[in-house]
Amino acid sequence: MIPATMTLGRIGLGIQVGRAYEPAEAKPEAVMILYPAIDLKDGQCVRLLRGEMSAATVFGDDPAAQALKFQAAGCQWLHLVDLNGAFAGTPVNAQAVEAILAAITVPAQLGGGIRDMATIEMWLTKGLARVILGTVAVENPGLVREAARAFPGQVAVGIDARKGYVATKGWAEETTVKVTDLARSFEDAGVSAIIYTDIDRDGAMQGPNIDATEALARAVRIPVIASGGVSQMSDLIALRDTGVIAGAISGRALYDGAIDLTGALKALSH
Repeated sequence: MIPATMTLGRIGLGIQVGRAYEPAEAKPEAVMILYPAIDLKDGQCVRLLRGEMSAATVFGDDPAAQALKFQAAGCQWLHLVDLNGAFAGTPVNAQAVEAILAAITVPAQLGGGIRDMATIEMWLTKGLARVILGTVAVENPGLVREAARAFPGQVAVGIDARKGYVATKGWAEETTVKVTDLARSFEDAGVSAIIYTDIDRDGAMQGPNIDATEALARAVRIPVIASGGVSQMSDLIALRDTGVIAGAISGRALYDGAIDLTGALKALSH
């Protein structure tokens, strides 16, 4: 487990594990955290195109080694996704996640297949710094609140959207729930962050939906992390320059070499 006194990076915004989230503190500072993404499918590192499991590109078969590369480049956090788990509703790539956690010293957050209290507690006990609750945030928001109370600073909400509406179960099911409405419903729940993914941009290398992400970040006091579409350094700079987006997740651009992780981290630190 990460020590209770360890500040969880910039997205924690001074919030520490073991201390409740205070809305007044949830305003971005000068440095935006870049989260390298490791998406896991059948034990391999992959990237999907717009969330389609059939459109997966394999980037490696040793997730722990990839995590160590990201750590060596200087990242402060890692973003992990159990893609099979997101569809199955239960952890599927647990072995790969555990191997990553055993190898790294930086904090990691995980989404995919986490839909009950037992799974949340299991992952946090195994050393995960933060769980990301997505589908269950729509279907069982009471669980999000319960978990956030039980594990202050260690529960985030993942909101995945198409055209402003939330999608669930590995993006396979669309809902009539508006992104902003869902985010606002957790304002008083104590969640540490919202990971907002624009599905139509994810893996497409067409740039993030900056306007929608910024609008969400301005609509809530919870720190917002952008995901989906980051394809070049200018995308990261544009997200940072909004002044309200707390973090950004990038996967394919790092694997393809379109973004140099060490250079990006250095640029974002100034």
